[in-house]
Amino acid sequence: MGRIIGLDIGDKKIGVALSDPSQVLASPFSTIIRDQDEKAINQIAALVKKYSASQIIIGLPYSLSGAIGKQAEKVLDFKGKIAEAVNVEIVMQDERLSSVSANQKLREAGKKGNKLKNEMDAAAATVILQSFLDERKMNGDISASNDPSH
Repeated sequence: MGRIIGLDIGDKKIGVALSDPSQVLASPFSTIIRDQDEKAINQIAALVKKYSASQIIIGLPYSLSGAIGKQAEKVLDFKGKIAEAVNVEIVMQDERLSSVSANQKLREAGKKGNKLKNEMDAAAATVILQSFLDERKMNGDISASNDPSH
């Protein structure tokens, strides 16, 4: 069983989280600067290979009403580019309020200013990935999917 990679995809940065080998706990891993999509996708593909990832979980930023807006469409487009570069299942996970939750957790941990800003993307990816892992465990389903494109 490989690890699972969680991604919080933004226009300028991509937060990355990684599960433990038993796929129970998500941890912040890094932030990829998204100045060139091809370069960012190559970095994601390298992580998939290095950690023998079995899945990628991508946060899908639904609007609060549940609709897919402009930002969600951008994320789905980027998902398609990742899918062309890797041969692992990609699952979309509802990420509404993940940044709010990540910000709160970082503040509770005493992070402020630039430290808070620098860790925000990876923390949001961690919230997304942990939500997926928790839902899968609650459902008793190894292949749980919230992917609207299925």
